[in-house]
Amino acid sequence: MTQYIIRRLLLMIPTFLGMTMLLSLFTRIVPGGPVELAVMEQQSMGGGDQGTPAGGFDGSHMQNSPLSEDQMQILKEHFGLDKPWIVAYVDWLWKFVRLDFGESFTYYIPVIDLIKERLPVSAFYGIVTFFISYLVCIPLGILKALKHKSHFDIITSFVTFVGFSVPSYVIAVVLMVFMGGYLQWFPLGGFIGDGVSLEENTLLEVVGSVIYHSILPFISYMAGSFAVLTYYVKSYLLEEISKDYVRTAVAKGVTYKSAVIKHALRNSIIPLASNFGQLLTIWMGGSMLVEQIFNIDGLALFQFNALLGRDYPVVIATFGIVAVISLLGTLVGDVAVAIIDPRVKYD
Repeated sequence: MTQYIIRRLLLMIPTFLGMTMLLSLFTRIVPGGPVELAVMEQQSMGGGDQGTPAGGFDGSHMQNSPLSEDQMQILKEHFGLDKPWIVAYVDWLWKFVRLDFGESFTYYIPVIDLIKERLPVSAFYGIVTFFISYLVCIPLGILKALKHKSHFDIITSFVTFVGFSVPSYVIAVVLMVFMGGYLQWFPLGGFIGDGVSLEENTLLEVVGSVIYHSILPFISYMAGSFAVLTYYVKSYLLEEISKDYVRTAVAKGVTYKSAVIKHALRNSIIPLASNFGQLLTIWMGGSMLVEQIFNIDGLALFQFNALLGRDYPVVIATFGIVAVISLLGTLVGDVAVAIIDPRVKYD
């Protein structure tokens, strides 16, 4: 197992390089970069026909730039676009491994400071959602499999189907309008109450405020994944129950419930374990629309706004972090399969 983990970690290096190189190249060739936006801003400030076109930026505006060639060169140096692409990428990679993500084009402060503010928020929602979903979905899926075609199974299937069919952002809007606005049971947004901090309040009050503000976002985050996980657990378990080794165990005197729990359940969880890391990555990434609706300053909304604003240091840094989490999550899933299924030998 140790040798396998080492090999996988080494294979992550070229995978990470390929992903980040493509993104870095994309930021160079896509139209409407930071230099072009600066030129368009100068043209619009100058008025006349040189303003921003209704259809967006095209290359002809660079030819009519109000800036001189020296000013254009200064802009390119400021945005790090004066070097060849591969040289700029190597410089970025060397800084990335040292956790130096450069300076934001929008906020003019180090990107690492911006990420430090938002990553804990996304990690909190992602990790808590992950564990709550597994702790609830596995027992619920088992109970649905044991009570297949019963009234309980039909009712819960309808509820989970609704959760799977309705997008999370729609659920977020409904919850915010009805439970936050009409009933006023929960706050309309935010990660913590206004004025609540460890300097002014006790730890219990701060934790209570975070939990109170997180209930509606948690429900929105978990709605779709909750339904999928429950369906997977039930389907995999029903498939294992129908196999011969379960009937053989029952024929030898083992109770049906015991045969399901002790034998079939372990095999049915193996496919879920293989998706363990991928689901963790998805939840860690967060949902941009849910964060937008509930005014949560998380990583997903931050990355989306940076992409719209052509804040490329933020875009590449956040993408690099998500890529690392994704690669490690895949490794965690493979290790989890080996732990659950002793037949799997990676060495």
